[in-house]
Amino acid sequence: MSNGTHHLQPITTTSGQSGMDMIFPDIVLLKEPPKDPVAIADMAEFFGVTHRTLHFYEEKGLIKAQRIGLMRVYGRNEVARMALINICREVGMPISVIQDLFDTLSTATSKSEANLILEETLIARRRELAANLSTVHRQLQQLNILLEHEETQAKRTSTEQKGPSLTEMEARCLQLMAEGYTPIRIARTLELKMDEVAAVEASIVGKLDAQNRFQAVAKAVLLGMVAN
Repeated sequence: MSNGTHHLQPITTTSGQSGMDMIFPDIVLLKEPPKDPVAIADMAEFFGVTHRTLHFYEEKGLIKAQRIGLMRVYGRNEVARMALINICREVGMPISVIQDLFDTLSTATSKSEANLILEETLIARRRELAANLSTVHRQLQQLNILLEHEETQAKRTSTEQKGPSLTEMEARCLQLMAEGYTPIRIARTLELKMDEVAAVEASIVGKLDAQNRFQAVAKAVLLGMVAN
């Protein structure tokens, strides 16, 4: 954690500040921090947060603003604290854990001890994320199993509902039967002889395991083979 172009060093606050002094672990900053005192607008812009976020961190006792007249400003110490808060928040660390981290860092007596405290906190967070990731993977696998089962059931139901395989002539004849056509009318519509219609209807009744043409139509409707 010691690589980088900028590091936050142990900082001593000036007289009248909050006494929130502590030895800070090495933190890499991608750009030069603003010179103190830092106005709240500059503080928010530098860390990419809102004024409300800074107020929230103040409410939680993580940073403390000073005042120059009516203007809220932050010292070098608060900039360092905010940099550490940002790192912790980027990895999803809860505020309560950050508060505990700051409490522990306040007891550090050296830079190496502060670095070790932060490293242990980050390792603990990594373990939490790994455990969460494992849980998410397990839940995804369970969802996939459930969805595959549902899809299989749907396909099976769909296949069952299609009923027996009919020839094109049988399918046309069945549809006309379902529409209430008599055998004579079916013969005229399909240009068949009466004995041919009788043979087609008998085949349909047999394939649907029905007792007669009316039962065959009823089964076909239930199976979704024809419109009701």
